[in-house]
This record gives sequence, C-alpha cells and structure tokens, in this order.
Amino acid sequence: MKLAQQLAIGYIRTKFKFLSSISKKKAAQQAFTLFCTPMRRNRKPLPPIFEEATRHQFTLHGKLVKGWQWNKGGVKRLLIIHGFESSVTNFDRYVRPFLRKGYEVLAFDAPAHGRSEGKNITAPLYKEMILAINKQFGPVHSFLAHSFGGLAVCLALEEMPPISNRKLALVAPATETTTAIDSFFRFLRLDGDVRHLFDELIIQKGGHPPAWYSLRRILKKINFPVLWLHDRDDDTTPLSDAEQAAAENPEHVLFVITDGLGHRRIYRDNKVTKAIIDFL
Repeated sequence: MKLAQQLAIGYIRTKFKFLSSISKKKAAQQAFTLFCTPMRRNRKPLPPIFEEATRHQFTLHGKLVKGWQWNKGGVKRLLIIHGFESSVTNFDRYVRPFLRKGYEVLAFDAPAHGRSEGKNITAPLYKEMILAINKQFGPVHSFLAHSFGGLAVCLALEEMPPISNRKLALVAPATETTTAIDSFFRFLRLDGDVRHLFDELIIQKGGHPPAWYSLRRILKKINFPVLWLHDRDDDTTPLSDAEQAAAENPEHVLFVITDGLGHRRIYRDNKVTKAIIDFL
C-alpha cells in the first residue's frame, strides 16, 4: 500500500473514532453516507461500440440517468448492469455478440456512476433505476449483472411482472449485504453501538434490515434460469457467501467457480464471456 493511501486510511479512521466519541448517531450517519458514496467514477472515453448506440436519459429522484441502446426492436432485450464504482462501458465486449444474435441491448450507468448524475447509490435506488428501465424500454428478457448490480437486479426482479424466456447471468454478485457491512466496519474500526445505529438507518431508508438484502433469500423467489459465476480469489464479494447459496441446491441456478480471475478480471475473461453469451 502506498504511503498516501496509508495516510488517507489513517485519517478516515481517526476522524470516525473522534466522531464516535462525541456522537455515535452522527458517526453512524456519516458512515452510512460514506458506505453509499463511490470514491471513483469511470469517465474514460467511450469504447467505439458505444458511439454506434442511441443515447437516452431519464430523471430519477431529480438526477439524470444516462444510457445507451442498440438495435431497438430486436428479437429479445438484454440489460447490462455494472457494479459499484464501475460503468457499463467496461462491458463493451458483450455488446457486439448479442447484436449479431439479433438482440436489442440496453446499458445504463447507475446514479453516481459513469456519466449519470448523483453522488450516492443504495440498493433500493439502483433497484428503482432497473425497474424504470424495464418499464420504459422493456420488457427485458436477459440480464447481465456484476457485483453490486447483481443484488440490485435481483431486488428488481422480485417486483417485475413475470415473462417467459427470462434469464439472468450473475458475475461475482454482492451476495450478502451483511458481509459488505461487516467488512466496512472492520475497515473503519467502529464499535457495535455505531453498527446498531447504522443498521437502523438502513431500515429507516429502505424499510428492511441489512439481512433482507440477500441473494440467498431472493433466489428462492426466482424460478427462471440463473448462471452464477464466482472466482475463488474474489476479495470483494467473497466466495464463501456464494458457497452458502450453492449449498441450498437451487435447481434453477448453475454455479460456476473460476480460479485466479478475482472480482473484476472475471467478466473480461474470454471463457467467462463465452459462457455468459451461450447461456443467455
């Protein structure tokens, strides 16, 4: 770790330790804001395939959500959904193969990501975006989702009207929100009292406790084919959570475990790309 990163982490931990000593409620509120705030935003030049798309935008809670559409009116619709601190532009390798198969392809940056507006993102907000896209451009038949986007799309699918021939490809999905929060609190070195207040904030804002935001729970309500790819070396969404989901033997879910690809390289891997395209 570089010295600048060590200093930044030290500053954040010291700040929250001091804030917690003054007001645990304020520490929980600021921790929640930090948890929902991407530190990086992908605004790299658009890949060439994105220059061929029709651009769209719509307003969600006062912020513009921006995206792209290819081959309007295709035989089926695919929606690409990115992860935290990412952008759909990272998934350019998937667009052309689906266009060759006659698909309509949709890809939107989540609030606070890529070229969309906003500073914060939550699972309920991301879910709302996906539902809005399905309502305005759908129905969507196929979904490709990575990381945090995997949780968001599953939350949305709980509320979508069912259609035939629907499929979902999950790549290193955020499986258990409690795991992500546990890791976040270990990073900040905050105590259990602040955690309790943090969890209460999640209930106030979304109507459910952190454990409710769980793929294991949602998969029991989904009855269409799901492909779940996860890497043994994933240091962001741990394989152990995926293994717990697999241990429940959901018949409609195909689990594929890869080696040495980590959390982000996995969706750029040629074999993984082919597996996703073939499945969808």
